[in-house]
This record gives sequence, C-alpha cells and structure tokens, in this order.
Amino acid sequence: MHSIEKSPDDFMEYARMHGFGDVHFKVDPATGMRAIVAIHNTNLGPALGGCRFVTYENTNQAILDAMRLARGMSYKSALANLPLGGGKSVILKPNTPYDRAAYFHHFGDFVQSLNGQYITAMDSGTDVEDMDIIAAHTPYVASTSLQGDPSPYTVQGLLRGIQAAVLFKLGKDRLTGLHMTIQGLGHVGYAIANLLHQQGVRLTVADTNAAITARAVSEFSAREVSTAVIHSVPCDVYIPCALGAIINDASINEFQTTVIAGAANNQLEHIRHADMLHQKEILYAPDYVINAGGVIYAASQYLDTSESAMHEKVNNIHQTLLDIFQRSVTEKQTTCAIADRIAEERMLISGAG
Repeated sequence: MHSIEKSPDDFMEYARMHGFGDVHFKVDPATGMRAIVAIHNTNLGPALGGCRFVTYENTNQAILDAMRLARGMSYKSALANLPLGGGKSVILKPNTPYDRAAYFHHFGDFVQSLNGQYITAMDSGTDVEDMDIIAAHTPYVASTSLQGDPSPYTVQGLLRGIQAAVLFKLGKDRLTGLHMTIQGLGHVGYAIANLLHQQGVRLTVADTNAAITARAVSEFSAREVSTAVIHSVPCDVYIPCALGAIINDASINEFQTTVIAGAANNQLEHIRHADMLHQKEILYAPDYVINAGGVIYAASQYLDTSESAMHEKVNNIHQTLLDIFQRSVTEKQTTCAIADRIAEERMLISGAG
C-alpha cells in the first residue's frame, strides 16, 4: 500500500495480488470518451475516490494507475474510520481535440450505471465544474461547487499530524521555535506554511514557482532553497507537499531530519524505504493517514455528516498517528506496516502484496 513501486504489467495479476473487487470500463463511440472505474474494497461501504483526467502512454498504464489509487483509497478510508471503501476512476485525456463537457456528461451516466458502488470526486485534472456536470446524471458524486474546497481540511489534518509526530518524537507539545522545511507551496503547502508561521515555526521552503516562493519569504520570513536540495536541509520536520516518490535511493541518505510528515501522496518510492527510515530512526507519518482530511471532508459532504463530527474525525488523525507510532516502537515494525495492518483489520481482509 505504501509505495509506488512498479506494478505488474498484467492488471489481472495486480487485481489478484491485492484483493480487488471490480474494474469497470466504458467507451463512448460518439465522443471517444474512454473511462475506467476501479473498485478495490467495499466491505466498509461504497467505494469513494476521485476521477483523474490525465494523459497516459497507453491504456494499461491508465488501468494500473486507477487500481493502485483505488487500493490506496481503501486504506485511507479505513484508517480514517469512514464507512466507505476504496475506488478510483480515470478518464483518458486524448492528445487530439475533444468535447470536455460531453466527456463528463457520459462519465456521469457511467457512474450512475454502477448503482452506488462507486462515488466519484475531484482529482488530478478535474475540477468542480466537471463534478457539477457529473452530478446532473448521478447523486454518487462529491466535491461539487455546492460542497466546497476540501484542501483546508487536508491542511487541518496535516497540522494535527505534525503535532502528533513532534509530540512523539521530540516530546514537545508546542511547535514554537522548531525548524521545518516544506517542499511544495501549492494549496496545501502554502496554507500549512501560514499555520506553522503563526505558531512560531522557522521555515525553509522550496517550490518550482518563483513567485509563490518569494511570497512565502515575504509573508512568513521563510528561507528559500532550491527544490533539488530541500530534502537535505537540516531540520526538525521535513514536510513534503509536492510530488510522490521523494523518499528514494537518492534521497534516503541525504535526509537530515528527525520527522517526515507531509501531505504528498505516495512519498515512498519502494517498500524498502520505509524500512530504511525505520532503521535510521526517522519517524515517518504515513501519507495516507496524515493527508486524509480531504477525503474525510468529501465523505462528510456525501454522507451529510455534521460539521462537528467531521472536524472530530479530522482532529482524530492526531490520535491515530500516535497509536501507529507507539505500535511501531513496541512491535518493531515500520509505521507503514502498522498502518496497513490496522486498515486491513478494519476492512476484514488479509494483507497481500
């Protein structure tokens, strides 16, 4: 669950290895729309997961991406104690002209045809306008324009996770005076920088967008470094909020931190990197636990959960991580292995792959 290592080329073999439920395909000859819905596990409830609209080298790559992401959503929802399973969808973005609205109208019909097994939402390449089109065809959609932006809740959960890691590893119940580095200043990265600055944290930041980095330097008295070296800056907490696979063979020996706790998805390039962090006594907050605030919010909008109950689940990321950290020490296992085991126990499945 906790890496983006190379998947088998045969998606049926991947399905067998990881206990998949269903994979659905839809082709619309009139518009050329090609879509995939992967449903990993529905033991806890219908499968919730976003819809990606990106370009792939080939169809098999798109299928495996949808399946890998769907499996991740099962674990994320289980660890967040949501009554939901894990799914993901992909619409293959063409390199030739296409009618975007028509694509999403037909995709909405596709989702409706699955009779509630799958609930879609925003993901890479899709926006609230796309979700509004889908919602004209099916009620099984979250993150429409009426439901709002989930990123503030991702940020809230990220902050609670950082606080848990600092408490466990450094024995501090306040963040004041600590030095933290942030890789990536998108919606989540910039917002967490703001919150940490307000709490007296000294920041070093990096982003490919020079303007946003300059703004962080001005507003938060942050120090700027290049994206090539941000992971190697000595700090108390390293917060990756950009691309995945940032914990890899090249970076693993360059970290000079005691904690890695960020919102980026799929931070580990390979399972062995979790073992290496554990051996180096770097505390790693599994990304699919600490960044769950967004899916908690999306689920609350779909399930019509009260605002107080939703905030309670986001804040509970703090306790969930503390439990994982303690079990990791007690059982001498990586934090990812412990998180996976908890999720699998809740989903009533045995670990695979």
